[in-house]
Amino acid sequence: MGVDISATLVVAVGDNQERMKSEASFAALCGVNPLPASSGKVVRHRLNRSGNRQANCALHRIVICRLQRHQQTKEYVERRTAEGRSMKEIIRCLKRFVAREVFGILRGGPAVRTAAV
Repeated sequence: MGVDISATLVVAVGDNQERMKSEASFAALCGVNPLPASSGKVVRHRLNRSGNRQANCALHRIVICRLQRHQQTKEYVERRTAEGRSMKEIIRCLKRFVAREVFGILRGGPAVRTAAV
């Protein structure tokens, strides 16, 4: 992740990092937390349209770069596509994974590596 994307995410968090109690609160701030959009027997989630749009855009840029260059992400996309997921759903999931990693970095700890990415 470059300097401009890092700066955007740091500005989104602001001076009061204590308000970010969990990675879920950071995901909600960035607008990448999943919202249930189930109907009947179909269980699915949709993209959250609220939150800081600049932070969401920064996470989107990270995901797009990973889709092109990161081998584990490419394998994840192949696996999820075989399961019948659309590219929009895959990108939404990847944004949440990236938000977890970025939250760990912003809190001063090591980046959290998930098994999915």
